[in-house]
Amino acid sequence: MLLDLVKNEVNKILSKRKMLLVTVIMLILVFLFAYGQNYQYKNTLDKYLKTTTESGDIPWQSLQKQQIQDLKTRLSRIDTPESSKDSINIRIQQNQYYLDNNINPITPSATKFSIKLMEQSISVLLPLLIILLASDSVCGEFSAKTIKVLLTRAVPRWKVLLSKYLALLILFSIVILEMAVLSIFISGLFFNNWGFYEPVATGFSSASGTLDISNVIKVTQIQYLVLVYSLGWFVSIVVGTISFMVSVLAQNTATSIGIMMATLVGGGFLRLFLADWPAIKYFFAINLSLPQYLTGSYTPISGMSLNFSTLVLLTWGIGAFIVSFVVFIKRDILV
Repeated sequence: MLLDLVKNEVNKILSKRKMLLVTVIMLILVFLFAYGQNYQYKNTLDKYLKTTTESGDIPWQSLQKQQIQDLKTRLSRIDTPESSKDSINIRIQQNQYYLDNNINPITPSATKFSIKLMEQSISVLLPLLIILLASDSVCGEFSAKTIKVLLTRAVPRWKVLLSKYLALLILFSIVILEMAVLSIFISGLFFNNWGFYEPVATGFSSASGTLDISNVIKVTQIQYLVLVYSLGWFVSIVVGTISFMVSVLAQNTATSIGIMMATLVGGGFLRLFLADWPAIKYFFAINLSLPQYLTGSYTPISGMSLNFSTLVLLTWGIGAFIVSFVVFIKRDILV
């Protein structure tokens, strides 16, 4: 019975063509981002060729050295804010580590692009796509006046709600898989380089402008991609569960979407203006950028770490899940 309900809910969401809209959005953005990165890389090569006598294929080490020198020049400028010097120092140390250990972070590849896409989209773009799918999962039944018909079936309310939630989890997983596949294949056409087995270093940490490499390990790009997209999958489930709760509480699609978008935008403003407020690090929207902890260049709010953010998000997800079921089961919907 539950499996049939889940199938019905999946078909119901697919019939609204929201997954098609999500796919089209991803196709357009991935294409634009891949084109932009390819264009940027060619511009970097052109600028370097103007300052050197080298010709032919430029080794990535030369570009890396130039990047380090540019960062050092920026660091020495008198107009560089003191607040950004620690971050620049960390980038210099990290780039030097790549150079010393023969790890190529310069030459673009499909796998590198796919990883970067998830790292950059996990706090805004990915949550927006998830919100698009989840925000009317329950309140849409109220808007369409179908909630009473749905609950007249000889099925417990908890099972009705669980089927909706499981259907969303399936679609969230499809979104993550789709983002990985589209980004790899589209960017592969631009860069003509898959880069699956190139080495990548992860496990960097930083403090007071100093890079800590004691816990750094080397893995292949494809292994790192699986790790980053697993974190993206976890974030999508948490954001989707919170959106699901808001959908239960709001009973209106526009209100549900508005609340979730406001929390995402509000999280950015809170981080910008209230970074010193101790309680801010417990807000879920502040903790979404999980892959950034792996890069070493990310400067989180004091007291935050990968384990901390994961625990905060897990707490929000479990709390939202419980609230959704308690409210839905106890609500007097048929009156």
